[in-house]
Amino acid sequence: MLNITNNSISSRIDLTSFKSYQSIMNRKTYRQINKWLIGFLVFSLIMVFMPWTQNVKSDGALTTLEPQKRPQAIVSVIPGRIENWFVTEGESVTKGDTIAVLSETKDVYFDPKLVERTQNQIDIKTQSVEAYESKAKALESQILALQNLRTVKLESLQIKEKQLALMIASDSADLAAYDFAATIADKQADRANQLYKDGLRSLTDVEVRDVKRQETSAGRVAKENKLAYQKQELQALKLQFEQTRQEFNEKIAKAESDRFTAISAMNDAITEIQKLEISLVNYEMRRKNLVITAPQSGVISRMHRAGIGETVKEGEQLATLLPSDFSIAAAIYVKPIDLPLISKGQKVRLVFDGWPALVFSGWPNVSYGTYGGVVSMIESQTSVNGYYRVLVTPDPSDYAWPNSLQLGSGVRGMSLLSDVPVWYEMWRQINGFPPSFYKQNGEKSASLGAETLHKKSS
Repeated sequence: MLNITNNSISSRIDLTSFKSYQSIMNRKTYRQINKWLIGFLVFSLIMVFMPWTQNVKSDGALTTLEPQKRPQAIVSVIPGRIENWFVTEGESVTKGDTIAVLSETKDVYFDPKLVERTQNQIDIKTQSVEAYESKAKALESQILALQNLRTVKLESLQIKEKQLALMIASDSADLAAYDFAATIADKQADRANQLYKDGLRSLTDVEVRDVKRQETSAGRVAKENKLAYQKQELQALKLQFEQTRQEFNEKIAKAESDRFTAISAMNDAITEIQKLEISLVNYEMRRKNLVITAPQSGVISRMHRAGIGETVKEGEQLATLLPSDFSIAAAIYVKPIDLPLISKGQKVRLVFDGWPALVFSGWPNVSYGTYGGVVSMIESQTSVNGYYRVLVTPDPSDYAWPNSLQLGSGVRGMSLLSDVPVWYEMWRQINGFPPSFYKQNGEKSASLGAETLHKKSS
């Protein structure tokens, strides 16, 4: 009763006749309630002193550590037109199996004998290179022959020049002798004339001396003319020597010019051959790229283009391939505030989507359906979602992960930290302190919250 008025009804109503009143006022009921309260208090005291494993929860998806084993896009390297498909979605393929066949859409590649014609052009240009090379070698031989002939000619002219010089020296000596003989003949003729005048000599002697003087004078003139001619021959020989050397130099220069022209033409032909070979390789590779093949063994999960006759662009995705053999890993995303608590080699408990699990976050040992993992990599920059990406690999000392896991399925991770009492964890949560954590060498560190509180108090 509320007893909010002065009028009492206790005299008119007997409360003991009610079962509820009897149950409440019964002392046995009080004793039972006290037992339950005392038991709950004892259980609560025991619970607050039980160990609690601190952890950092994070979500993510399954992936693989090997980049070549992740879902791969099968693209067309060149633009083309789809002629035929050889696979369907969900079909298993091995490396090198044909996925699709394309045809050319550019008119410059329509010629079915484009590769053969390009090879013929290369063969013709190769023959031209050989011809230019032979011409260059022939001109080189001709240059050597001209150089040898020039040497011979010049040496012959030098010999002739030496011979003329000797002849000129000899004739100069003869001319000197004739000059001396002419002088003597003149003196003898003059003495003979004087003696004839004096009557001491006959006219015959005088005539003989005059004839001798004329002969000597004529011989001296002949020697002078011969010496002058030989000097002119020597001068002409010198001019011929220079002319011969100039003529041979011109011939050699022309032959070298022709040789350089042949070499230049040969180099141009070689350059054209290299360009044609590059085009040939490009044509062959382009023809191979018309056949789209599986880069590795796996399963075709999705076809992005369908139908026959559709055109595709360069680099356009045709299908998605899931590799059949891959090493599974979990990519979980950690908040920036929790990143200092994560270290490489740290233990992580994982719960996979589709696998039943009974999880007690503070008691991982009594949880059911969780699997062990080890942190293998921590990204140094945030992802697009603002979280840090952490890769977790299977723990070799724990149960093996299920074989039916598929790439891309969801996963939840609990990064295990230090073991603390329940009361400490409650106190930490109420005060908003960060959890304790293990150092990288495995030693347990003090709580960041306790350290902060100690610094504030000091």
